[in-house]
Amino acid sequence: MKRLHVHVAVENLQRSIGFYSTLFGTEPNTVKTDYAKWMLDDPRVNFAISTRGREPGLDHLGIQAETDDELRTLAARLKEAGHSTFDEEAANCCYAQSNKSWINDPSGLRWESFFTFGEATTYGEDPQVPAANSACCAPSAAAAEKTTSCCG
Repeated sequence: MKRLHVHVAVENLQRSIGFYSTLFGTEPNTVKTDYAKWMLDDPRVNFAISTRGREPGLDHLGIQAETDDELRTLAARLKEAGHSTFDEEAANCCYAQSNKSWINDPSGLRWESFFTFGEATTYGEDPQVPAANSACCAPSAAAAEKTTSCCG
């Protein structure tokens, strides 16, 4: 079963942790100096917040696969629909190690499909995918334009 992923950029991590902990009725599963994550079952969501130097607000949405095969099926669906994905193997991002497939929807909203298979001790900045002004380890705007065939 897959899980919806939502990543929100926030101005004040501690204040936001307090707000979302109250909203969700539980403390985050992961807390770092610049990042927090709730793995919720009701609703089934991987909800993350961070202060990574971006504008506050919705950073990106995603679908977390439980297996690498599920991730490859999701990426194949996007490609079958005529879209190019930006794929990463063994990316170190958001204190986790994951395989990923990124795409922009027709309105430009970033979507991340991913399978996490391990933890990482750092937030991670994959050198192949610059994080400046982009989602957590998401493709840069230039990379996204090159790999997204919609609206091209």
